[in-house]
Order: sequence, then structure tokens, then C-alpha cells
Amino acid sequence: MASTASPAELDDSPAARRREQRGWYFYDWANSAFYTTVISVFLGPYLIPVAKTAACAKDFPALASDTCVSQFDTLVLRHPGLGYVDVLGADIRPAAFFGLTLTVAVFLQIVFLPIVGALADHTGRKRELLGGFAYVGALAAMCLYFVEGDRYLLGGVLFMVANLAYGSSVVVYDSFLPQISTPEERDGVSSRGWAIGYLGGGLLLLLNLALFLQHDSLGLSEGMAVRISMMSAGLWWATFTVIPLLRLRNRPVAAHETTALRSVGGSFRQLGRTLAELRRYPLTLLFLVAYLVYNDGVQTVIGNSAAFASEALKLDKTVQITAILMVQFVAFFGALLLGWLARGFGTKRTVLASLVVWTAIVVVAMFVGEGQALQFYLMAFAIAIVLGGTQALSRSLFSQVIPKGREAEYFSLLQISDKGSAFIGSLTVTIALQVTNSYRIAIVSMIIFFVAGFVLLALTNLPKAIRAAGNEVPSRI
Repeated sequence: MASTASPAELDDSPAARRREQRGWYFYDWANSAFYTTVISVFLGPYLIPVAKTAACAKDFPALASDTCVSQFDTLVLRHPGLGYVDVLGADIRPAAFFGLTLTVAVFLQIVFLPIVGALADHTGRKRELLGGFAYVGALAAMCLYFVEGDRYLLGGVLFMVANLAYGSSVVVYDSFLPQISTPEERDGVSSRGWAIGYLGGGLLLLLNLALFLQHDSLGLSEGMAVRISMMSAGLWWATFTVIPLLRLRNRPVAAHETTALRSVGGSFRQLGRTLAELRRYPLTLLFLVAYLVYNDGVQTVIGNSAAFASEALKLDKTVQITAILMVQFVAFFGALLLGWLARGFGTKRTVLASLVVWTAIVVVAMFVGEGQALQFYLMAFAIAIVLGGTQALSRSLFSQVIPKGREAEYFSLLQISDKGSAFIGSLTVTIALQVTNSYRIAIVSMIIFFVAGFVLLALTNLPKAIRAAGNEVPSRI
């Protein structure tokens, strides 16, 4: 049997739920540091020069490393057969290495997250799994400190391990939401967790950017400042994960296999049954597709905002960095605001309204003037208001339309749709750039995803979907 509390032992009073909820919030605070500091800001721009250093040592040994890296693109134009790094026998351009790492990391999540979800639901050991994945990811993030010189492969492997552990822990973390909150509490709990995540990730990013910008006065090299920043994200993640592990409790599950191998086998069988049973919940599937479509637009706009600022608006790095920081802190209030609006107007209407705002944002992006930093800040402010709320309320809605006892498996599907959608949006932007060579048109093309997502969500009968999943329909949905 799983080491879970029996129904008689489990205190489900409002006070006990609030205690768990407060602990649950802190995992968003803990893991957001990895996403903001490592994924969003530092790793890509750092790892590519590390790969260039390796290529320089192999193909241009006569040149000093710093000189070669700074002139790398020119050297490759003169010697097109040179300037590659080796990745499992394949010749890869250093500029493409980080993209390859991201692609493999996403593929690993698509393969493993459903298994993680099935294992969590089947064994009931969610707290232990949350802690295990969190600390594996945090340790891998801390070890990024040792990525220097030509250790590009070490950086790629550590990132893939950290990212897989991050995604796995989020699946388990999200699956606690319907267990620690009633249907009426769900929107507020999800929104507060998301908001606190933005605050935690933004706070550490602020400290790390201060370190990065002042590295000369502190006697640090730029590379050392980046390595310390990435290590700090892992340390932050590990430290604050202690709080949810002390507060969250496992729920009882049916008897399962006692050995680890048999538990994994049982989890695979359970996952197969869940995927087969998904046909019984067509409205849940419709919501999942709607989320995939409009979240595709959200992720693509965010992922291309820096390139839009530099290529279309010709804005410098300082503007981009300060805009990232502003989004982190304003999104804290935005997530709380949309959670408050959901209580008054209903969750579905609030998400639909946020999609209208997203549509307006990408249309306005077409007309932002070149070099107009204030206009870019205003656009970033509008994004921050709807960013966290759109995702937090979508998580809350999804938790309402999934059957009890399968929370982690279904949330793994939500995470997969989140990761997989990034490919579709990136492909759309790539095609738009290829045809028009305009980042403005590429960004405005995201209107397709917001409009289609709006229509699909509007067509989803949520009360019927909630009842079909065997759950109580909240008063406001």
C-alpha cells in the first residue's frame, strides 16, 4: 500500500485546506526561479558562446578563444565547412545547439510526463514524487555553475535533466489543486499560486540581473556572473520546496503493487486505461484542444517578444530586460485581478475576455513605432495583466473537468499540450518570417490562435463537462 493517510485520518476541514494551500503556493514561488532565470534569460545566450568556444578549439586553434568567439560568424562565412560541434556524431552549428537542446527537452517531457502522472495517481505518493523531482531538477540547475570553457554537452545534458524534472514536478504539483480546494475555491487558489510564482521568479531575477549588470564592479567576469545566477536558481528552488513538502499530504488510493517495478508496470496499465477512457469525456477533450490553441498564441507571443523588440522596434537590451522584470511583477497583480473578476463574472467569461485582450495586443503590435520604448512598455504591461490570469484560470477550469483519482495523468496531458503547442506557434512565426520577413506580421499572425481558441472555448459546455467527469458544478463557471 502507498504511505498515504486513511480517509479517517485525513483532516479536510477549511483550516486544514488553507494550511495545505499556503504550502502549495510556495512551490510556484520555488520553481519559477528556474523558468525565469535559467530558461527565459540566461542559459541560451550563455550556452551558445560555450559551444562556439568548443568549435573554435577544434577548427581554429591558432586564434585566441575570445577573439575566435567574437569573430565566429565571419570565420564561418569564410570557411563554411568548419565551425561545428559534435553531438552524438552529428555536426551541429553552435547557434543551433541550444535550439536542439530545447527540442530534445520538449520531446523527453512529451514521452515521460504521462508516465509520471500515472505513477503519481497509481501509487498516491505525490508528496514524495514532488520532492524527488524538485530536488533532481534543483541539483541539475545548481550544477550549471560548472558549465564553462567548452563544456557545451554538460550544459545541454544538465538543462535537459533539470527541465524534465521541472515538468514532472509541475504535473504532480498541479494535481494537488483539486485535492486541496473545493470547486468554489479553485479559481482563487490557482490564481494566487500563479501570482506568487511570478513574484518569486521576478524577485530572484531582479537580484540576478543586478549581479549581472554590476559584475565588473564586483570583480566578476560576465560568465561567472551568469553561472552564479543559474546556480542560485537551483538553490532557490531547493530551499523553498521544503515548505510545500512540510504542508502537503498524500491522499488514500486503492491498493497497488508493493515493489517499485510492479508499481511502474501498474502505472503504465492505468495510463493506457485513462487514454482509452478519454473518449468518454469529449467535452474535456474539447477544452484541452481549446487550451492548446490559445495557449499556443500566448507562449509564442512571450517567446518572441525579445526578438520583436530588437528586430522590429530596434530597442536595446536594457529596454528588453526591464520589460521582462516589469512583466514578472505586474503579472502578480494581473493573476490576482483576473481571479477576482472570475468570482464576479464567471471563470469562462473571464478567460474569454482575456483572449479578446490578447487579440487586441497583437493587433496593436503592428502599429508600435520603431524605437518607441514607451509604447513597448505599455504593450508589455497589457500582456502582464492577462498573462498569469489566463493560465491560472485555465488550470482551474481544467481541474473541474477531470475525473477524481486521475488528476496527475490529466494534468500531464495539459503539460504536454503546453509544451507541444510551442512547436506549432514557432512554426507559424517561422513561415510568416520566411514569406514576409516582418516580425510585425509574424506577431499579428497569432490572432489566428486567439480567435480559434476563443471559439472552441465558447463552444465548450463546461457545466456538462464537469458533471460528466463526476464533479460538483461551482456557482460561478
